[in-house]
Amino acid sequence: MTKVPEIFSQKAKTFSFELFPPKTEAGYQKLLETIGRLAQLKPDFISCTYGAGGGNREKTLDIAQLIQRDHGIPSVAHLTCVLNTTAQILEILKDIHTRGIKNILALRGDPPLEHPDWTPGPENFKYSFELCHFIRTHFKSAFGIGVAGFPEGHPLCRDLREDARYLKNKLAFGGDFVITQFFFDNRTYFDYIDRLRAIGVAARILPGIIPIANYKTILQFAQRDKITIPQEVKKIFEPIQNDLEATAQAGVQFAIRQCRELLAGGAPGIHFYALNKSEAVTDILNAVR
Repeated sequence: MTKVPEIFSQKAKTFSFELFPPKTEAGYQKLLETIGRLAQLKPDFISCTYGAGGGNREKTLDIAQLIQRDHGIPSVAHLTCVLNTTAQILEILKDIHTRGIKNILALRGDPPLEHPDWTPGPENFKYSFELCHFIRTHFKSAFGIGVAGFPEGHPLCRDLREDARYLKNKLAFGGDFVITQFFFDNRTYFDYIDRLRAIGVAARILPGIIPIANYKTILQFAQRDKITIPQEVKKIFEPIQNDLEATAQAGVQFAIRQCRELLAGGAPGIHFYALNKSEAVTDILNAVR
């Protein structure tokens, strides 16, 4: 199966999706149907998130393996530092490699809800650049490694220039490409690109886009990740927030405009946070591809 950087060498723009492991068997069966529908859109790759503290690790790898085996689409398995010791991470990486998964999104990760005060000890990595370096040290070029980017700054680092330097560090220690946190003001993304290019970052930086289907849920996500909700978004969605059908339709139209502007401005593709649903991202991708 192909590594994501190899796809980049062949395509100027890519389109991809992110999914997450469901907590129930019914949710898992529904996700399999969603993957089948998304596969028909011929995405360049599909990533699967990693539960806080690794609670869904096996499901993450099962889903990533299934995407490749059953649909022939490269997958990206998320991997976090949180709660895992370096020895455990090595075993996880061996498992990923054995399964034929060629791509990893290397993340620091958030403490799980049941351990909100968890802090790394001597046997844990503290930062994602350490995870990138560990993967490269033990597996050389076996994996394509993606890292997370934060156009508005990481929640723990609101100094935008310092955050850009941290991103550059992750790439210097083994990262190949960047997928950004979601945002709603495209100027935020373009300013981020300018900051990174100014300090010599040449890697591909894919904008992460989330379709607004439930405005109240998006507000919760944004508050958690310290993401700005622009006045334009408030003006569109606040009056219809209790009408989920109208919200979903408006969300598709807003995302189409956002993606078109990003692509016209030079973005090298779009990474969609699909939230395990296919309808909205299908409409958006068909409109902008």
